[in-house]
Amino acid sequence: MTIKNTAQLREIYGFPSGRAKDKVLTKLDKHAIHFINSSPFLILSSADSEGNMDASPRGGEPGFVAIANSNEILIPDFKGNNRIDSLVNIVETGKAGMIFFVPGIDTTLRINGSAMITTSNDALNHFSNSEKRPISCISIKVEESFLHCAKALMRSKLWDEDSMTSADDFPTLGLMLKDQLGTPGEPETREAMIERYQKDL
Repeated sequence: MTIKNTAQLREIYGFPSGRAKDKVLTKLDKHAIHFINSSPFLILSSADSEGNMDASPRGGEPGFVAIANSNEILIPDFKGNNRIDSLVNIVETGKAGMIFFVPGIDTTLRINGSAMITTSNDALNHFSNSEKRPISCISIKVEESFLHCAKALMRSKLWDEDSMTSADDFPTLGLMLKDQLGTPGEPETREAMIERYQKDL
């Protein structure tokens, strides 16, 4: 059966109750702040005005996302490949969601809210101690903040050393792109890619 409406979904899944229903906050509490300050990695989700979705990884040193106040966070945006898919989406819809990860911790933090791109000095100055100054910042006004249960990361054994894939056993990005795009010549090696990326980290 194809599910075609929310009533059918609720018939199958029911409704949240207890902590699952009550845990959603409308601002950052001390535990969300600690989580963000401990996190070196997040997934940023957004959609354009036509509903086309995008998810983008963002990373840095733990605490690379700045907390302006209990209702606003700032994600620095540095030089990349200039696709700027997430930024375009945010300009079009003014919305974003994200999941924060802390290595070794199976719980994640989810934040959803209104978003905008800013180049104001007030925003950029939050990163004055960084080695590089961001080109812009994604400002997120927190509408929902809640801790997400650990089941997905427990099932995936994401932090389990025994589940890690060796880079030597996985095709390089250069090889994968060569196969996908049919480009001539030898693919870029992993070492060359790392050396090239190091210039823009």
